Amino acid sequence: MNLTCENETSYEIDLENLLAEARFLFSALRLHPDTELSITLISTYDMEELHVEWMHEPGATDILSFPMDELRPSDDPVPGVLGDIVICPEFVESDSDRAGMSLPQRLEFLMVHGMLHLIGYDHATEDEYDAMFAFQDELLLQWQGARTAVGGDRG
Repeated sequence: MNLTCENETSYEIDLENLLAEARFLFSALRLHPDTELSITLISTYDMEELHVEWMHEPGATDILSFPMDELRPSDDPVPGVLGDIVICPEFVESDSDRAGMSLPQRLEFLMVHGMLHLIGYDHATEDEYDAMFAFQDELLLQWQGARTAVGGDRG
């Protein structure tokens, strides 16, 4: 598994937890174990620049996913590149109260959300939204159970 996780902000984020969640999701989603994934935590300013450049929308957002379209199933002999997940902790923190979650809980939620976007899920229509969020909730519950089972409850 070729995972990288960088924090380019002053926020103290448990990067090991994000990496553990990504490893869990690789297994749950049956992704090739050598698939590449990059997770980067960035400032509001940097997120706003990316949001404008790639989504043509003003202001920052909580998360952006950039699929590389080189995904491979776990039994394929050739690994692929999943893509990049970019998260803005400052935006997430300001949104966490509204979402009724702590910052770490919201980051875990967004990791699942970002991974699903990388493998092709979207929520542009009501049916897509329902399917994506149902699967997202299922994966998040599985992750929370797996994390708690090994004594790593950080929520």
